[in-house]
Amino acid sequence: MADVNHVILIGRLTRDAETKYTNGGTAVCKFAIAVNKRRKQGDQWVDEANFFDIVLWGRAGESINQYLVKGKQVAIEGELQQERWEKDGQHHSKVVINASNVQLLGGGEGERRQPAPSGQSAPSDFPDDFPGF
Repeated sequence: MADVNHVILIGRLTRDAETKYTNGGTAVCKFAIAVNKRRKQGDQWVDEANFFDIVLWGRAGESINQYLVKGKQVAIEGELQQERWEKDGQHHSKVVINASNVQLLGGGEGERRQPAPSGQSAPSDFPDDFPGF
């Protein structure tokens, strides 16, 4: 039997998406979503959030980036990927979702993000040691 690595999530962006480019010119769009879950704890229902980092490569990330604003609900389809890197002699890793499809759904605090004035760039959540940057 073949291995399967497929995930589908619906959640809300926790921050605006950010797109950067690799040295080879490939776009890398990164953002994070919160997926809420409701569970019963004793006699009460408790809301619980899970947070996931998403990476969307290429033209798909470039074209949708401006619509990926904090609070926007999205559906994500993709696969889990473990990123590994070394910094200051320490080995690090984290699991991200490598998106193959992102669908914009209803709701959100903003419909479209305005581009930054020329010569200015948005603050970065990208690690300085991310391969390709």
